[in-house]
Amino acid sequence: MEQQLTVYNTLSRTKELFVPLHAPNVGMYVCGPTVYGDAHLGHARPAITFDILFRYLTHIGYKVRYVRNITDVGHLEHDADEGEDKIAKKARLDQVEPMEVVQYYLNRYRKAMEALNVLGPSIEPHASGHIIEQIELVQKILDAGYAYVSEGSVYFDVEKYNKDHHYGKLSGRNLDDVLNTTRDLDGQSEKRNPADFALWKKAQPEHIMRWPSPWSDGFPGWHAECTAMGRKYLGEHFDIHGGGMDLIFPHHECEIAQSVASQGDDMVRYWMHNNMITINGTKMGKSLGNFITLDEFFTGSHPLLTQAYTAMTIRFFILQAHYRSTVDFSNEALQAAEKGLQRLMEAVSAIDKIKSSASSSVDVKLLRAKCYEAMNDDMNTPILIAHLFDGAKMINNIVAGNDTISEADLKELKDTFHLFCFDVLGLKEEIGSSDGREAAYGKVVDMLLDQRNKAKANKDWATSDLIRNELTALGFEIKDTKDGSEWRLNK
Repeated sequence: MEQQLTVYNTLSRTKELFVPLHAPNVGMYVCGPTVYGDAHLGHARPAITFDILFRYLTHIGYKVRYVRNITDVGHLEHDADEGEDKIAKKARLDQVEPMEVVQYYLNRYRKAMEALNVLGPSIEPHASGHIIEQIELVQKILDAGYAYVSEGSVYFDVEKYNKDHHYGKLSGRNLDDVLNTTRDLDGQSEKRNPADFALWKKAQPEHIMRWPSPWSDGFPGWHAECTAMGRKYLGEHFDIHGGGMDLIFPHHECEIAQSVASQGDDMVRYWMHNNMITINGTKMGKSLGNFITLDEFFTGSHPLLTQAYTAMTIRFFILQAHYRSTVDFSNEALQAAEKGLQRLMEAVSAIDKIKSSASSSVDVKLLRAKCYEAMNDDMNTPILIAHLFDGAKMINNIVAGNDTISEADLKELKDTFHLFCFDVLGLKEEIGSSDGREAAYGKVVDMLLDQRNKAKANKDWATSDLIRNELTALGFEIKDTKDGSEWRLNK
């Protein structure tokens, strides 16, 4: 059966049937990391959200070109118009080259994404590698009359654009709202209007990252990079642009204005945004100083954490909420996610222990249909997970002998869990707890249990009990079944 995905389009504020611009090809652009610090939980959410979309679109038959950019230039304080470039600032303080800062944190970001089982994008362009394209974009906007040069910098003329088009259609703001919330920043005298944003900034003498342009030696504004690189790799019109909802204004609003000003119409058909990670109801982020890095989660080294959490626990925790809902951090929620993931993975492992019968008393096809239905409804991962837990109960009932399953349905059940747990949700079986003890002991435990089973077969109860008692003392729970022994490491 052909699957049809419905997505929530931030621009129209409605759920829409996803129809690719160039079916079966899909162009998807997602705002990636700004590499001047370690990735934190807030970075994990968009990465995981659009990883799910990438996985699912690929599964249902589309060829996806997934572009996720690296911001390594032009990301200035607050609105990318004023202040010191954050990467250049860190390079100056650490007395290193800016690209050393970029490479260091990019390596760490990729390592964290690999741990979270986030697939790499098709293309991962750097802003610093596309200065020519950004200069060309600025020139097109100037030629169209929607930008002006002031003291070597180039600004987008928001008021003029708003007369011909609608500045604010993505965020729902009007120009008066923008004017009333614009901060009084240094350098505003260069602008005709406080709401105008920088397309190109003239570099001050101390500014490290700078490039020649027709207007000055300088650097591009933050918003220009995504418009320029999206157009380069996906064309003047593409299907999906995604990112966190904190980017809706000003970043994505400015992107829309830039694309319309430079080419006459909208570049993006579907805008998709994930909601925030919060801590005590407040957005988690670097600017507020309330963030927890992914490494701190993996090691349990942050004072707000009561333990370490595996990468898959973090992934499962995020997927338990719909991508457009907020997720509030707490140790209790993470511990619940850890236990839920363990139950799900135990059910997956138990499938291999099932022996088929002549007929089925369970409806596996209905389970599979419900899983697709959840994903097709705007990637409703919490409902999908609920259906998988229903499937876990089905598995446990079959193992207990309360239900039966045919050979064909058993294969369908195994395929369904593999598809939705691993291929779509991107989970992977982790042997063990957060500190990795079970991974180290797993093969040894299996060997000891094999020796225990042989001792039991020889009626050597003393050796059998000794092995069991020693493993229990080390924190392993041993469960005897009709087919042998099972074990797990208690928390």
